[in-house]
Amino acid sequence: MLKMCSFDLRVVFLCVLCGTFRPSVGCVQCLVQPKDTSVVCGKFGNAANCYTELGRLFDKKDKVIDAGKVGKAQVKSLEKVINDLFDQLKKKAKINVNDLEKASEDFITQASALPKATKCSSPCGYQESHYNCSICKIDSCGFPLDCPVQNKTVGEHKSIKMLCDLAFAVPQDSKISKIWKFAEKVNTRQVELFKEMTVELEDSYDIPSADGQHEGTYQCEIFSNGNSIKRIYHYLTVTSDTGTGHSELHDIFLLSLLPGGKLVDTDSPPPTQQHHPSRVLIGICFTFLLLFPILSLGVMILWKRSGTQSTRRNEEL
Repeated sequence: MLKMCSFDLRVVFLCVLCGTFRPSVGCVQCLVQPKDTSVVCGKFGNAANCYTELGRLFDKKDKVIDAGKVGKAQVKSLEKVINDLFDQLKKKAKINVNDLEKASEDFITQASALPKATKCSSPCGYQESHYNCSICKIDSCGFPLDCPVQNKTVGEHKSIKMLCDLAFAVPQDSKISKIWKFAEKVNTRQVELFKEMTVELEDSYDIPSADGQHEGTYQCEIFSNGNSIKRIYHYLTVTSDTGTGHSELHDIFLLSLLPGGKLVDTDSPPPTQQHHPSRVLIGICFTFLLLFPILSLGVMILWKRSGTQSTRRNEEL
């Protein structure tokens, strides 16, 4: 009975040392129970030195931290790897630095073999990256929630589709929802300027016939289990058909002036030994054609007045 009490007191003492000498963060603290660490260090001889070595070999060792960067689904497997190694240490009568170093190297080998997290998809959206022993939780990719604004242009009365794609993996049990919002006539990402339009699961927002009232910024916010994970923005400009009509009339006029009634294809190289009049020359010709009747009429009037004056002079003589 006295021996049992003595052992219990040692465990309590080691637990106190655990709180005193254990580093604030690290793979051992995150994944191993304090009582198991206390048992291991109780066999080391000097508990303070034991926790110092554990910190050096596990919690502050870059290779250990890198090996522990696994996906969310592999955290339980990672925890099993390190606890199996500590169970082996607990079975030893005495433990030294070499035993702890071997456990550290074995952890690196076994943890490195576990599946790693999915790569991050840039440039935006909250994405879970990997388990991080330095913070004892799943780390994020560090991208902002808001994506850059995508500029889009559509002709009046034309249709357009704006996509709202997630572009990265989420847990299978996630409930995905999407909310479309609109900020009229402005190019912005200020969330307070948007008004909600629709809640749906579709990957796009379709406008069958665009007009001026559709100009502005469209925001699609994606939620996973009620938490916002991505905001996508489309700034839409609607162009008028008036400019197109004027361009078509101008082309028809040029068509009537060019040889053979063919317009020049500016995207293709000109045929060999074939020359077309420049637009400047065409403009000069067209101006001359417009002014010729006026000039002719002026000459006739001047000629007539000159003849009349000559006749009066003859009569006076």
